[in-house]
Amino acid sequence: EFDDFIAWFAGLEIKNKVLIAGNHDTWALKQYNRDKVKDFGIHYLEHEYLELDGKLIFGSPYTPNFGTWHFMKDRSKLGKYWEALTENIDILVTHGPPKGILDLSHDRDHKLEYCGDSALFKAICKTNPKYHQFGHIHDSKDCYNSGVLKLSSLNTIFVNASCVTDDKFNQGVSSYGQVFDI
Repeated sequence: EFDDFIAWFAGLEIKNKVLIAGNHDTWALKQYNRDKVKDFGIHYLEHEYLELDGKLIFGSPYTPNFGTWHFMKDRSKLGKYWEALTENIDILVTHGPPKGILDLSHDRDHKLEYCGDSALFKAICKTNPKYHQFGHIHDSKDCYNSGVLKLSSLNTIFVNASCVTDDKFNQGVSSYGQVFDI
């Protein structure tokens, strides 16, 4: 599955490709897979900066704990991770959303909750990146998260690029993402 994805991603007609891992991405735990991504000309970011064509990008896989997946941290400790963000970021790419931004889902008791990271939201309010792209929280029954959101109080354009619907993964993609000229 990893090899198929990397071959597909590498073949897209996109000048610069940036990739971060998510909670299901066990491939990213192995250096030889990260090297393979690089060999395909794809930039893999794991809580780090990259400058491409004069744009500063920060990418991070970290999300609040939910189960026993990868790249998850205790909510009370995530604030220290987002201290790395600076005010000159053009594009912030994280696996998970900030709290209250395209992150509505059902908890294990089937109650609605905003699942995003409040420490990440505070860091975004402080640093004001131009774009923040994320996924992790899919659309689900009665919850539509994929799409674009612009708050009047921030300059940041938020993009939830998740492309499948919970409990319908076998039906394929339900959203084809967003395209921006930057």
